[in-house]
Amino acid sequence: MDFDFKHVGVPFRMQPGLSRLPSDGLHLRPLDPASALYREKLAVSKAGAAHHVVPGFDPADALVSIGLQGRKAGIRGLAQPGYKLELSVAQDLAVLDAATGTVPWMCVCVPSGWAPEDKLGLSLAAIHAPVADNQALAAAWPTLMRMAAGGGHWQRHVWTISPSPRYDQHPRRRAPLAWPQTGDPSDFARQCYLRVERQTLLPVHDTHGQPKAQAVFTIDVMVEALASAVSTPAQAQRLHAALLSMSDPVLVYKNLAPARAPLLQWLSSTQG
Repeated sequence: MDFDFKHVGVPFRMQPGLSRLPSDGLHLRPLDPASALYREKLAVSKAGAAHHVVPGFDPADALVSIGLQGRKAGIRGLAQPGYKLELSVAQDLAVLDAATGTVPWMCVCVPSGWAPEDKLGLSLAAIHAPVADNQALAAAWPTLMRMAAGGGHWQRHVWTISPSPRYDQHPRRRAPLAWPQTGDPSDFARQCYLRVERQTLLPVHDTHGQPKAQAVFTIDVMVEALASAVSTPAQAQRLHAALLSMSDPVLVYKNLAPARAPLLQWLSSTQG
């Protein structure tokens, strides 16, 4: 997993946390056909459940921008007829339309506990209304939309801990797994997974190369066994501090309330 633990905020806060994408940073990466992520995305693609669009919305310019970024990442064939976008890039994708303040198009296969078809056409505020302690998020959405319309390249990272190694956590496709039933914190941690999303904003341009007041929101889901992902005492200490600082509403929202105590015990024992 390509994740820097500096993105684990202490104290933990539900906030946008956007930073500029480095000049050599990429929005997309190829999807490995031998990976578990590919197999899960393939199942969603075969079921015809990958793409969602508001009637009348044309994603053509967004797809061109995705294709241009794909070439930078060494992904070929994104402009060929009949290609499967969801099986070419690792990321899930959505269009943010600053003109309407909504999300009118999605190519999403592995959502983290939400249903894309339920969020299509909604504003960012409405999409994130269920998020706990979301005051900072709610206040930031107008600014984020202006940033999306301004042609800049941005990124953020969000993370959680899960009892499931699955990428696809659509609430109606995947029954949530229970937390491990063990009194041993080390055994508990060995059955948990660090789930990270690297999210970016890719500006969309029209046929004349001008910003189109749209951005492609990319979601790169990464999953790794927790005991493998936390490889240094410093990482364990930072994750411990973040978990310890989470509010009760956030713990409930992220389904971490039953898991925090054993996770804190295990992280304490690995801090050295």
